[in-house]
Amino acid sequence: MQENYLAKWLNNELSEEELKEFKSSEEYASYQRILAASDQLEAPEFDLDMAWKDFHERSTTDDTKVIRMRPFQKMLRIAAAVSVLFVISYFYFNSLNETISTQYAQRETVILPDASEVILNAGSEISYSKKKWDQQRNIVLEGEAFFKVAKGKKFTVATAAGTVTVLGTQFNVEHRDGFFEVSCYEGLVSVSYNEVETQLPAGSSIVIFNGTIVEDEVAKNQSPSWVNDESSFKSIPFKFVLNELERQYDIEVSTQGIDTVQLFTGTFSNTNLNLALESISAPYQIKVKLKGNQVLFYAEETP
Repeated sequence: MQENYLAKWLNNELSEEELKEFKSSEEYASYQRILAASDQLEAPEFDLDMAWKDFHERSTTDDTKVIRMRPFQKMLRIAAAVSVLFVISYFYFNSLNETISTQYAQRETVILPDASEVILNAGSEISYSKKKWDQQRNIVLEGEAFFKVAKGKKFTVATAAGTVTVLGTQFNVEHRDGFFEVSCYEGLVSVSYNEVETQLPAGSSIVIFNGTIVEDEVAKNQSPSWVNDESSFKSIPFKFVLNELERQYDIEVSTQGIDTVQLFTGTFSNTNLNLALESISAPYQIKVKLKGNQVLFYAEETP
């Protein structure tokens, strides 16, 4: 990554080509997650009179030398941008005082201070400020969660890929590496992705994988299939299906001679591994071997 990309990004000065390169960097997801949560910060109380008095006492009548630093302006801009990011990082990690996470093959239900309910899927994590919840209902999510939001102030779910905003509704958000999905089951949600806002009414969803955006439908007044112990997919790359299988059963999955980019439509059980393996392998007529916690999917002609 170019050394000045961070400063230019913070100042909205990146070209389309530079922005694309910056978003593909390993650091981008961390920067995006930190900035997404920065709206939870509150400035400390500031006494202007006391600050002026302190400044006046420290100042002297000596002449001040002025040195032009134009050759270093570029580096100063970068240093300033990095400093701002460090400050945001400090307050970010110290303000989100509540963190709940799930391991593979684990699910957790969390009741928030306003009685809103969050169901965390396997391999997921949420963070929020319990102290400031009455003022700002903001959550940072990594993984997948189903939200039943009590009516009240704006409720925000921030991920490294995009932000979801509601007032009171039921919706599901999933963000994994290269995959971002939001489904609305009740009410209306607003999804911000790449600075473009999309309104999702009940019964609709938006799926984004590897930059491809697909809008679809979901059943109104219900819940995502994984809450009912099933994982469902509609035209999703096969590799994402296998990743979800690993999370639900805490196993290691490998493939031989299988096209993991091909699209998969189907459902597998989250409570019966043998049935799940059959549900995944049968539609594509591929073979599967299970040994301990190791699963291999392979083409029939593979030796």
